[in-house]
Amino acid sequence: MTKDPYINSPNEARLHHSNMEPIQYTKRIPLKLKMTRCASEKVRTACRMLIVTVLVSGNALGAMISTERSMNPYPRKKQVPTFTSANLAPPYLEHAYFEGHDIFPFQADAASFNLANAWWLAEASTLAYADEAFAAERFKKAGFDEVRFFDKRSTQCFVASNREFAVVAFRGSEVWRRRGANDGHDLAADFTTNANFWLVDWAHGAKVHRGFKNALDEVWEDLFPFLAVLQRRGCKIWMTGHSLGAALATLAADRYGEVQGVYTFGSPRVGNRRFKEGFSIRTYRFVSGNDIVARLPPPGFYAHVGEPRFIDYEGSIRDRPTGSAPAFSPCGGECGEKISLEKNNLPKTPVFVPDAVIDHVPLLYAILIWNNLVDVRHSAE
Repeated sequence: MTKDPYINSPNEARLHHSNMEPIQYTKRIPLKLKMTRCASEKVRTACRMLIVTVLVSGNALGAMISTERSMNPYPRKKQVPTFTSANLAPPYLEHAYFEGHDIFPFQADAASFNLANAWWLAEASTLAYADEAFAAERFKKAGFDEVRFFDKRSTQCFVASNREFAVVAFRGSEVWRRRGANDGHDLAADFTTNANFWLVDWAHGAKVHRGFKNALDEVWEDLFPFLAVLQRRGCKIWMTGHSLGAALATLAADRYGEVQGVYTFGSPRVGNRRFKEGFSIRTYRFVSGNDIVARLPPPGFYAHVGEPRFIDYEGSIRDRPTGSAPAFSPCGGECGEKISLEKNNLPKTPVFVPDAVIDHVPLLYAILIWNNLVDVRHSAE
């Protein structure tokens, strides 16, 4: 009798072929086939486990990299554009305002010079030239909850605030706002001819520029109570501005008094020596190269206030000028040195736009300060 490969013993065979009630049993798999299938199952299980492990490890690694990048982002320098008469004047609608604010947060309680704050306020000073809707959207993207625009005949300023601090950004001279094709020589002439050198009385026996004082008076009646409300809420008040806006920020800070700090960019002189002696607000005054407005009004009757920060011909920030100013410059060592946009990968200045005007461009201040901030970050790593 042929052995049934699925029956394991003779007893099972006899019962199977007899007339007795058949025995119900489960079909058995040959041992060799069973071992082969078992091995295959183990391989498949191992493969599944390997795939799951790889996926889990990949996700974990990706999460670690993402967390590392969020905790230690790698900021990059920004390219300085080639300034011509076509793109010299603000507003700069293509600029990504406050890009990188999450990497370098504003230090609301800073009691000394802070480069991150300088960059924030340079961005705010540049943005102040834009229209209300455009500027408000950018301020809010940077983390400000409320943006208030004060607009009078010759004076405009933004107050952007959140729970911790408020930035008061005064707009600079209107000749900088783009309305059509402007010639660089015309802009330089406007800066010179529009300067009003008359001194008028200020607090504590000081005297200040009459045009600047009148411009501040236009908005002060509305601005002062608004700032007082913010301060009662616990906001630290910071003031800033470029060009004429820098002058207004200086006067506003001196008049208001309780200001955490002031950063100005391309500021003209605001008052006489008596004003400088009585000025006690923590102020940092940036001067880029041979900025034309930093020479005005001429020294003698007027004096600069605040701690200077000079941006040299390589785009680096220094506490003092690294070279003497040109002989024709009435800076008296207060205006820094000429900036060359041909060095340090900076683009060549078009010949029809004077360097002294290029040096005054608000966007140039913002970009060069950001690049210095990146250098400091990388050197610390």
